[in-house]
Amino acid sequence: MSVRHAPAASTALQLAVGYAVPRAGLPSPLSFRRWVEAALRGARRRKPAELAIRIVDADEGRALNRDYRGKDYATNVLSFSAELPAGVHLPLIGDLAICAPVVQHEAHEQGKSAQAHWAHLTVHGTLHLLGYDHLDEPDAEAMEALETRILAGLGIADPYA
Repeated sequence: MSVRHAPAASTALQLAVGYAVPRAGLPSPLSFRRWVEAALRGARRRKPAELAIRIVDADEGRALNRDYRGKDYATNVLSFSAELPAGVHLPLIGDLAICAPVVQHEAHEQGKSAQAHWAHLTVHGTLHLLGYDHLDEPDAEAMEALETRILAGLGIADPYA
């Protein structure tokens, strides 16, 4: 696996991107940085943030989804929020695992550009790390509206349209 640190545009975000699959055709660490920063701005997070993104294959994506969610299939993005001990104050918000073959397949199936789908799932996962969820209808509508607004700021069409 290769780990690349996306150069910091500011010290507000520390981001490590690891590729457990060949990088050809995948977004660069700079793209992931741009999308995470947009999500942080959209969620109005003003404090520093630290996270890691790991790009995985279908086997690892399936194992992670099975082990942590009890679902025996690869999914597009998994978010692992940081659970820091009481009294520990670090900028760590968590980790994302994004399954490359699932993202590519979904983009093709949904008639979206792969780049737009990668951006959407990165924003979506980052919002989960910040506490957003879609377990009930009001929360889902609020999260989708925020995602749509963030992506529009990146020049990306509404992923839910």
